[in-house]
Amino acid sequence: MRARSSVATMAALTFAAWAIGGASIAESARAVNVPAPKVTAPPAKGLQTAVLAGGCFWGMEGVFEHLKGVKSVTSGYAGGDAKTANYDAVSTERTGHAEAVRIQFDPSQISYGTLLRVYFAVAHDPTELNRQGPDSGPSYRSTIFPIGAEQERVARAYLAQLSAAKAYPRPIVTRIEHGGFYPAESYHQNFMRRNPNYPYIRINDAPKLTALKAAFPSLWRDAWAG
Repeated sequence: MRARSSVATMAALTFAAWAIGGASIAESARAVNVPAPKVTAPPAKGLQTAVLAGGCFWGMEGVFEHLKGVKSVTSGYAGGDAKTANYDAVSTERTGHAEAVRIQFDPSQISYGTLLRVYFAVAHDPTELNRQGPDSGPSYRSTIFPIGAEQERVARAYLAQLSAAKAYPRPIVTRIEHGGFYPAESYHQNFMRRNPNYPYIRINDAPKLTALKAAFPSLWRDAWAG
């Protein structure tokens, strides 16, 4: 997301990288070609919730907000406990939390399995252990937090399917954990939407939207969720 010690420092460094040679990053972004889940959840009525962690929640939030059927996305901290679910504490990498997003979706329009497919294909790199891109530490780990036995069944089956398919050149390190979700501070919410020209966003997250639109045109919507 940002250098833990200084948002300004990271902004300056990432902008310098973009200015020197990163202007074409968005153009070269590609989604990983992963298969659709073979195991899916049965149809359900009403809105449902998914919690996924995969690096900085700014980019994760931005990706899922552009999917048809997603009603809202909230950035927050999953795992750990409520007392230390705040940015300063989580930044110490000693609280057990992961930066995550809570996705409210309509299963009649988009399935939990499809959310997982986008998660693995576009939203993050599931082969990076305790890091994503420039960000490192356990809070940036690749983790699925299933809500209920049905989501866990789908998630475990899909992890096994992707591993067997050898969809990535390196082993998948995504974990399945159980824990609560705590919304992040207000200044983190809708960060990508509000700050499209922020250097970190332009370098690390905007390319994900390019890849999402190219790989999943039937799922893409121009409007942000909510």
